[in-house]
Amino acid sequence: MIRLPRLRVSSARATLGYLKEHTPMPVKENVELMRRWFREVWNEAKVETIHELFSPDASLTGHYGTKSAIRGPHEFLPFVQLIRTAFPDIKLKVEDAFGAHDKVVVRWIATGIHSGEGFGPPSNKTVHVTGVTIARIADGKIVEGWDNWDQLGLLEQIGAYRPPAVLAKSA
Repeated sequence: MIRLPRLRVSSARATLGYLKEHTPMPVKENVELMRRWFREVWNEAKVETIHELFSPDASLTGHYGTKSAIRGPHEFLPFVQLIRTAFPDIKLKVEDAFGAHDKVVVRWIATGIHSGEGFGPPSNKTVHVTGVTIARIADGKIVEGWDNWDQLGLLEQIGAYRPPAVLAKSA
């Protein structure tokens, strides 16, 4: 006969209380939250959405290449301002979005004219940059994020980077 451990009533109540407070949102709602994030933050320039959907202690990586993580809305805002200054007409299109459990993956493409300061003097060139964002959602807010986007391709398109001659000949 297999004996199962007996749970104390206080332990069971604590577990139920935790689950009640931290029940994950349905995946469909998490995916819609991320679609809203891209639409409002990037396409509509709604700064208030950053404060609403981005947890104060959230951590994001991949925005500044190998630099340290961005923490909270107060560190994310300068990144948004840098991009929007360099590309005032930026538009992001969500190509794919899907999720599992508390994570959402978004594949996107950004298009804009490099008509502002940032990333060097304005080149007035149209750029197309692709990226993938993975976000972890808790209690209706982004709490962690990982971005992988073609930063080198962006620099090449605006003329701020040229591949070495060896690479250019083989392409």
